[in-house]
Amino acid sequence: MKELHMICNAHLDPVWLWDWEEGIAAALSTFRIAARFCQEYDGFIFNHNEALLYQWVEEYEPDLFQTIQDLVKGGKWHIMGGWFLQPDCNMPSGESFVRQMEAGREYFDEKFGVLPKTAVNFDPFGHSRGMVQIMHKAGYDSYIFCRPSQEDCQLADDDFLWIGFDGSSIKGHRSSEHYNSLMGEAGKKITEFLKSHREQETGLLLWGIGNHGGGPSHVDMAQILNKRKENPQCELRHSIPESYFEQIENEHKILPEYDRDLNPWAVGCYTAQIRIKQMHRKLEGLLYMTEKMVSAAVFQKKMKYPEEELKEAERALLTAEFHDILPGSAVKSVEESGIRIMNYGMELLEKQKNRAFFALAQGELPAKEGEYPILIYNPHPYPVKGVVTCEFQMQNQNWDSSFGMPKICYRDTVIPCQVEKEACNMNLDWRKKVAFYAELEPMQMNRYDCTIRFMEKQPEMERQEQNTEISFTGEHIEAVISKKTGLMDSLRIDGIEYLKKGAFGLSVRDSGFDPWAMNVQSFPKEEGRFLLMEKEEGAVFSGVDAQLESVRIIENGQVRTIVEALFRYHNSRAVIHYILPQKGKDVDLEISVEWMEKGKMLKLEIPTCLNGENLCETAYGVQIYEASEKERVFQRWCGVFDKEKDGALTCINNGCYGGDFRDGTMRISLIHSAAYSAHPIEERTLLDQDRSIPCMDQGERNFCFRLGGGSFKQRMENVASEAAIFQEKPLAVAFFPTEKASVKKKWIVISDPGCILGAMKKIRGSDTYLMRLFESTGMAREVTVSLWGEAKKRVWLNPYEIKTLELDPETCRMAECPMIPSVIPKIKK
Repeated sequence: MKELHMICNAHLDPVWLWDWEEGIAAALSTFRIAARFCQEYDGFIFNHNEALLYQWVEEYEPDLFQTIQDLVKGGKWHIMGGWFLQPDCNMPSGESFVRQMEAGREYFDEKFGVLPKTAVNFDPFGHSRGMVQIMHKAGYDSYIFCRPSQEDCQLADDDFLWIGFDGSSIKGHRSSEHYNSLMGEAGKKITEFLKSHREQETGLLLWGIGNHGGGPSHVDMAQILNKRKENPQCELRHSIPESYFEQIENEHKILPEYDRDLNPWAVGCYTAQIRIKQMHRKLEGLLYMTEKMVSAAVFQKKMKYPEEELKEAERALLTAEFHDILPGSAVKSVEESGIRIMNYGMELLEKQKNRAFFALAQGELPAKEGEYPILIYNPHPYPVKGVVTCEFQMQNQNWDSSFGMPKICYRDTVIPCQVEKEACNMNLDWRKKVAFYAELEPMQMNRYDCTIRFMEKQPEMERQEQNTEISFTGEHIEAVISKKTGLMDSLRIDGIEYLKKGAFGLSVRDSGFDPWAMNVQSFPKEEGRFLLMEKEEGAVFSGVDAQLESVRIIENGQVRTIVEALFRYHNSRAVIHYILPQKGKDVDLEISVEWMEKGKMLKLEIPTCLNGENLCETAYGVQIYEASEKERVFQRWCGVFDKEKDGALTCINNGCYGGDFRDGTMRISLIHSAAYSAHPIEERTLLDQDRSIPCMDQGERNFCFRLGGGSFKQRMENVASEAAIFQEKPLAVAFFPTEKASVKKKWIVISDPGCILGAMKKIRGSDTYLMRLFESTGMAREVTVSLWGEAKKRVWLNPYEIKTLELDPETCRMAECPMIPSVIPKIKK
């Protein structure tokens, strides 16, 4: 080897086995020591990333921060990577990755005047292929990571060309020696690296005390001097990541291409601490939905853009995506603080969402006598069709035996609706929950009017049940649910069967107490299954006196039927609600689990009649997985797509990220109840055996799914937009407007649901707005973007392409712009 680029860093997890206070303390002391070394040793360069850590230094030790700014100007300290922090690199949405880069780039540009070209994520457990296009369009040309190893993810070379879904590429480097060195062992690490890479002309070696800070030591620096004397043929150079990639570029090294994700490792982390994951999904959707609603209200001059509040909420999201919070590999106190941070972000957003909603509600006619207006805002740029529910309070309490029955009208036309059990448990005719089928206009307020007509008494609900099964027939859907098993034995959509008998079973697997599941890639061992409760047990569990059937219809009307089934397994219980619409083609599942098992995994099994490709959403892309029992990672949707039968069944979820796919069956992982941060150490006992050890996800956990079946093309072109709607549900509120009516206009309309509106927000430091478009089907298309039904722009999108447009609110002009318009032009210059 002729030249070794030694990248000194200090890996600092803000939280992991410790909480935030200790992380801040470690960051301050490490940066202080590193700054002193930069000043004492000629030629030494310290590298560090993550804006969050620099923000701590800026806030708590401003003098040290000024010193680091000076060292950066002098080339002694290098801003590495330039993201907000090192997030999990599988589970954040594509837009969340954009925000990680945007927040970091804007901060480092403002405070240090630098924009790194090499991205780094040393510690995350795997990497979505969708990151390639995002990094490329965010101004990066190279990427360094450590996991997974060659054993888990085979690469032709640790230097390679990583190809994105859209065909873009960046240079990648896997640092197989990992990111740190033990105290006083930098020399040993150098010796071992030179020995194992003799045939290589140029090498990259990460060193520095890490995993809780530290960085360089005097002993390490002395050892490096000795290694230089011992290896005169090789230049041991204090360096930065960009220099390494420039060097291999100058050497004209031919890099092998790699066009897949960088996985798997730590497959248990796709499911561990499921509350964190579900809250993350909810916060993501709430942020991007609120930005769209606020932008709509600002464009209509009905409110001011709350830039600081939205930025603070975004910061909460980005913080919660840290690679030991979102994967669920941290201790319990970090789980709790992660939930607290996300709740803080959601509270900020709820306030702004409500401000936008009531601003957008201006211009509606006052209610007529006896009317209860229901206003529904659709935040999506295409029509949304489906069942809407809304609760409201009747004007007066009804204390007699009569019953108030809601009637829903849309523009004076009566539409089917039904009254259902409200959230409260008050045996009084006062609170109402209505369900009705709505067709919502895109990106505008939609109004439905409810009136109450009083009946002599509450009508009895029809329960069309047979002795052995419950059969349902709607306009498009036919379903059969067994009363013997509580499982679905048939699902026909437009006459085509999509499920095998016994669908939606809950399977308990042996997953162990290691939350990472470091030493496995699958969970094949089934220990048992949830079985239907007996009547007596079901009555006790339900809190009722009557011994009801454990499979029963609990809601039935003109709009939908809801079937409830009760299950048990050892110390755990589960309730499944099958929600079957009279109109429409989607079946919803709501699953509530009271989980008390330890060291186990719970999976939902969906056996389909299809046998084809297993497609799953990832960050601004679609991943294809071969049939295997290996655990896979995905985001809002997964599905089985059968080209021969021209059919597909998709499943949208509310915060599940792991599962396996084989024999046409989707097995979605719901719970992995490992012990907190139970890290395997060689052959040592994993858990202390002299006390009770708390495990994750004990207690009630709730899950929601939406199943959709159709042709291969129909599912491919619609599932991504349906997943966005499922995550960012239209907001329905019973509200009495007081103003005169104004003319309604659709704000933004996109002509094709295969084109996803990933973001709509104000550009920081500008009066203009950005609109992020994503081609979600893998098939090139031209779409028309309309603003107010007047300004129109035709946009060509290549397969899986992300394209960003800039909107001028005064002129309504739309033009293509960089992904991060506040900083990318500076990189290109």
